[in-house]
Amino acid sequence: MAVVTATAGLTAVPAGVVAAAPAGAAGETQATPVTRAGLDPALVAGRGADLGFLEQEAERAPTDGTVIGPGRTAYTLAAEASGRSAVGLAPGQYVEFTLPRAANAITVRYSIPDAPNGGGTTAPLDVSVNGRHRSTMTLTSQYAWLYNQYPFTNDPTADVLHPDWWITECGCVPDATTPAPVIPKPFRPNHFYDEQRLLLGRTFPAGAHIRLRVPQRSEAATTVIDLMDSQLVAPPKADPSAANVLAFGADPSGRRDSADAIDKAIAFARRAHLKVYIPPGTYQVSRHIIVDDITVEGAGSWYTIIKGHQVTLAAPAPDGSVHTGVGFYGKDASAGGSHHVHLSGFAIEGDVRERIDTDQVNGIGGALSDSTIEGLYIHHTKVGMWFDGPMSNLRITGNQIADQIADGINFHTGVTDSLVSDNFIRNTGDDGLAMWSEKTEDAGDVFDHNTVQTPVLANGIALYGGTDNTVSGNLVADPVREGSGIQVGSRFGAEAFTGHLWITDNTTVRAGTYELNWNIGLGAIWFYALEKDIGADVEVVGDSFLDNTYNAVMFVADWPVKDKYSITNVHFKDIKVDGTGTSVVSARAAGAASFEDVQARNVGAVSVNNCGSFHFTPAGSEFSVSDRGGNGSWLAPWELPNTITCDDRPAAVPPPAPSPWP
Repeated sequence: MAVVTATAGLTAVPAGVVAAAPAGAAGETQATPVTRAGLDPALVAGRGADLGFLEQEAERAPTDGTVIGPGRTAYTLAAEASGRSAVGLAPGQYVEFTLPRAANAITVRYSIPDAPNGGGTTAPLDVSVNGRHRSTMTLTSQYAWLYNQYPFTNDPTADVLHPDWWITECGCVPDATTPAPVIPKPFRPNHFYDEQRLLLGRTFPAGAHIRLRVPQRSEAATTVIDLMDSQLVAPPKADPSAANVLAFGADPSGRRDSADAIDKAIAFARRAHLKVYIPPGTYQVSRHIIVDDITVEGAGSWYTIIKGHQVTLAAPAPDGSVHTGVGFYGKDASAGGSHHVHLSGFAIEGDVRERIDTDQVNGIGGALSDSTIEGLYIHHTKVGMWFDGPMSNLRITGNQIADQIADGINFHTGVTDSLVSDNFIRNTGDDGLAMWSEKTEDAGDVFDHNTVQTPVLANGIALYGGTDNTVSGNLVADPVREGSGIQVGSRFGAEAFTGHLWITDNTTVRAGTYELNWNIGLGAIWFYALEKDIGADVEVVGDSFLDNTYNAVMFVADWPVKDKYSITNVHFKDIKVDGTGTSVVSARAAGAASFEDVQARNVGAVSVNNCGSFHFTPAGSEFSVSDRGGNGSWLAPWELPNTITCDDRPAAVPPPAPSPWP
């Protein structure tokens, strides 16, 4: 079910329909407002990361193109755009941004069509500043456009990958259906967008006009521009006291492989108790650089670029990998892991174009204890950072991760006392941030003040088991499908939630997605009991759930286990809910939750949609709602504690755009 909501200053149109973009009068140039997660920054103040760049949405900029969306139907360009809207440019058309402050660098998020048989295309985009200072970006769709069912394919002509799975499109299992259903191709296209960075060559003042124009010669029928980030990048850093990789034969032109030279620099630096410095340049590295007890620093992520091809292995590795690629890896936990590793100030540009879950083709991997990762830009790898513990005391701060085939950062198995803070993650193909306590619990970890935007699949932030973990101050926007803003899930073989879980002072925006497999809407925050009870003390305090496509809060147990597992001991306090397509709370499980000082407005359906575990007993629902006071009129006495108010699939009502709270 699609829900269309108007963004301030725009007219709502159905998903996939284009409308004329705003334009000034002849000779007039309109300033482009700065947004965060597609909203007025004041609405999300104090939440998320601050890495020094400013976001401007293309649909709010002067253009002679057309606005795509807004729309939230998965598998559409609008749904995967920041703010659920973008601008389509035909050859010869432009969109123009006004710099809000001095800048010397931009990042453009865009989409161009795939090749007819997959594999991607390239197309030019002209960039000019104040009508001069022209340069050309070469856009590519080689890292975009996936199709079909998990784990997806690059082939738009492929038949359904799992004909024995139930699919919503026909409401059937194709292999078990006579006559066989006709499934349109390409089936479920997704992961449309990519981004590219450009140094402008000099600093331009606030008020300068950055025009992005598609040349007439472009073979791309449509170039979609989602947004532009601008920033003032500091000059490159130098460290003359460090072991410089150039002295060991590294090639900054990128023509020769530099992996062996970097290894030699690391080995020398460890013996001499020095840091390793990688100066400006592009260095070809197409395998893992193993790091332990070493500091590796670049000149800055805009200047030092470690770039590699994905390489097919002659035989599968013991861990199941069939490829290798560029990445910095700690030693495996089974070998004791690595310690005292400090990585900073460079970019990792991968070459991953398909999802193979056994492949170790992540930007950062292995086990890193007592270590820090700061100021990296990680692009086109499978997962930005994937850690297999046990390991402890890792600090990940101030990084950007974009355009991944799978997760942004995943703490997998026994990661403890570690911090992920002030990181910006956009366009992941799976969870943006995850703590996954498979076999061994993650404990004492903190995800704090990160921004996660447009995860194409799954959740912005996902918590799968664990003990005494914290998710605080984060900003999550525009999850697209089969997940939502924040998930607390007993699934994927995770250890049980124990002790406490604190989810505090976070904001979700345009979350509460449609779950295609269940054919229901999810909550912006949702609790999912699939393999175990969720019974730890869960405190959700100070959070804001804005412009929710469906529910703000959901409790759900999968149907086959709804009488086996429950969700209890969840407490909400000082919460703001501004706009729901359906309910504030949807309960599709047994259990209980309490609410205190929870404010809600612009609610589209019954405020508490209480189905419990669907037995509809005379005693009421199996899910109990406790009113601890200060909740206002949304939590009506007649709904308490467990009145059955079940509407299995309520129609969604588009809420108005979020606004300041009185």
